[in-house]
Amino acid sequence: MTVDPNAATQNFPPPGPAPRRPGAATYLVPALVAGAVAVGLGVYGNVHDPEGTAFNLAGFSSTSAVKSWLATTAMGFAVVQLVSALMLYGRIPGPSWSGVLHRWSGRIAFLVAVPVAVHCLYALGYQTYEPRVLWHSVLGCFFFGAFSAKMLLLRSERLPGWVLPIVGGLVFSALTVVWLTSALWFFRTFGVTT
Repeated sequence: MTVDPNAATQNFPPPGPAPRRPGAATYLVPALVAGAVAVGLGVYGNVHDPEGTAFNLAGFSSTSAVKSWLATTAMGFAVVQLVSALMLYGRIPGPSWSGVLHRWSGRIAFLVAVPVAVHCLYALGYQTYEPRVLWHSVLGCFFFGAFSAKMLLLRSERLPGWVLPIVGGLVFSALTVVWLTSALWFFRTFGVTT
């Protein structure tokens, strides 16, 4: 192959530096925060003397009914989170506004889950008297820790593409088991009441 010395050259920019891999702090800080949040909630729930009730809303028969319906609402928005994440990652087709749907459904799910957690920790505490309650207590604390880690990881750059789906999957899975061991159990035991 010969090169024409009179041919116009293309002005390609020089290659930039190779993208850096995230440092250990990118993963360590969210993991430490997640652990601190989960352990902190567990310790508070364990040392706090349960008050029996934290809130009640007019129209509901009990605080457990309020908690169960709020948890079910949070779970519904978490399902929207899952579906919109699948849209964002191209696993299923979705509208151009699936990113907005993902962000807002996550915000709403979290805001609805907070009063449930406050009720659980303040009114009931961290309990372990049977396997269902133990799993609920452990995974309730884990959920808020994993959620904290996910929020911190969202701001990190150059993460491998698998990190956020794994952490988001952990958050969704924890919330699902928390819902199964509380709201679904309540509805199956006492009926779908308000």
